[in-house]
Amino acid sequence: MEFDRLITAMVTPFDSSGAIDWEALEPLVEHLLATGSKGLVVAGTTGESPTLSTDEKLALFRRVKEIAGTRAAVIAGTGTNDTAYSEQITQKAVSCDIDGIMAVTPYYSKPSQEGMYHHFKRVAEAAPSLPVMIYNIPGRCIVNLEPKTLLHMTGISNIRSVKEASGDFDQISHVIEHTPDYFQVYSGDDSSTLPLMSVGGTGAVSVASHIAGREMSTMIDRFADGNPAQAASLHRSLLPKMKACFMTPSPAPVKGMLEQLGLISRYTRAPLLPLTGAEVTQLKKTFDPGPEIKTEHFEP
Repeated sequence: MEFDRLITAMVTPFDSSGAIDWEALEPLVEHLLATGSKGLVVAGTTGESPTLSTDEKLALFRRVKEIAGTRAAVIAGTGTNDTAYSEQITQKAVSCDIDGIMAVTPYYSKPSQEGMYHHFKRVAEAAPSLPVMIYNIPGRCIVNLEPKTLLHMTGISNIRSVKEASGDFDQISHVIEHTPDYFQVYSGDDSSTLPLMSVGGTGAVSVASHIAGREMSTMIDRFADGNPAQAASLHRSLLPKMKACFMTPSPAPVKGMLEQLGLISRYTRAPLLPLTGAEVTQLKKTFDPGPEIKTEHFEP
C-alpha cells in the first residue's frame, strides 16, 4: 500500500475551447513516466479539479490508468469541501481501477479538527481497499490539519500518507516522529522536498517534476542513497526553477513550459488565466538553455 518517492500532481490538458484535450493526455503521461515520476495524482487541485465535472474526473481516472498501467500508481483526486460529494466520487473512482485516493482538506468551509476527522473518515471508508493520502495545504484551504488530528486518523487502516504543504517543519517533524513506520509523509512544496526528507520524510508530490522530473528524481534518490551533498547541490540548482513554476497561479506556468516542450497547450480554465507571451518569455529565461538540468556528473 506504499507509494514511491516521486509523485507528480498532474495537470489536465485543455484545448482553446476549454475542453479536455484527450489527444494530449497520452504524450503527457508518457513524458512524466519517462522523466522519473512513479505516481500520478489525477484531477487533483493542480489538475484544476474545481473546474472538472464528475464525468470528466472519472474519465480522466480511467484513461490515465489505461495509459500508465502498472508503471506508476494512479491516485485519484477526489477531495472537495463537500463531504457527501467527496464520499460519492471516491466510491465511483474505485471502479476506475486506480491505485489510491488523494483528498485535500475542505477549503473555504473552515471545519473544526473534529469535522475534518469525520470528513476524511468517510472518504477513506468509501474506498476501503485503497490507500488514502491526505493533502494539508493551509495557504489555500485556510484550515490546518493539526498533528493530533492526523495521528488520530492513522487509526483508520487505509489512511497511509499525507502531502504536507504547511511549511511548518516543527509540525512535520512531529508527524514523522509519532506516526507508524508505514505512514508516508510527502512534501507538497517542491522547494521543501529535500528539507522534508532530511527530517525523515518520504519524497514529494511535485509540480516541478512536469519539467524537471529527472533532476527531481535524481535529487531524491541521491539523498535516499546516502549522498546528501549531491542532493543538496541539485536542490540549489533546481530552486529557481521550482519557484518559477509558481510565478503566476499554478498550474499556468507549468502548462506554459509544457507547451514549449510541444506536449500540451498552455490553456487553463477560468478563473485561472494562461500565461501571456511576455510571461512565457520570462519563464523561458529561467529554464534556459533547456527545461532540465544536466545530471550526467552525478551518475555513478
